[in-house]
Amino acid sequence: MKAFTVVKGPAAPLLRNNVDTDLIIRIERISQLVRGQLGPWLFETLRYREGAASQEEREEFVLNQPPFRHACILLGGVNFGCGSSREMAVWALEEFGIRCVIAPSFGDIFYNNCLQNGLLPICLDAASLEKLAAVAATGTPLEIDLRAREIRASGIKPMPFEFDAARQALLLEGLDEVDQTLRFSDEIDAFRRADRVKRSWAYMTR
Repeated sequence: MKAFTVVKGPAAPLLRNNVDTDLIIRIERISQLVRGQLGPWLFETLRYREGAASQEEREEFVLNQPPFRHACILLGGVNFGCGSSREMAVWALEEFGIRCVIAPSFGDIFYNNCLQNGLLPICLDAASLEKLAAVAATGTPLEIDLRAREIRASGIKPMPFEFDAARQALLLEGLDEVDQTLRFSDEIDAFRRADRVKRSWAYMTR
């Protein structure tokens, strides 16, 4: 998992409530494509004209506008990432280049999927989010500093955000649950050796 420390760049304002995971990445794409191929189909129904297998863009959609074509931050609405539990929604955001989503609230499973893939989900109250969106809409980059738990941008005071300390540490180090387990590989191996002696019947023999 890619570590998250400081990310700076364009922040695309998509202040739409209840953006679900099917809107983020359609089920048809999940069945057709593999990881690494999802980015071009992020927000497909918003981003492209109806039936646009050729990916004919809707000019009015934020990610098709010049300041945000390479956005690394997304500003969302209430209950962002609700709906089904597909982890591919996070993969699609990440493959597009999004490293951080800021919203007033998130779907629970989506939030945890973000943490397992190095994408930072920040909960921010609506008033603060609107202030950030006003700045971001001009193309001014935002800077997200996870270590300091702070959002910075030209023209506004640094904006602190709350984040669980244990999860912060794991994101800073780039550790998912598998990586965390592997940190104890010596202890796990020692246990298995001792347990094999005590309970040899539980282990397959070659």
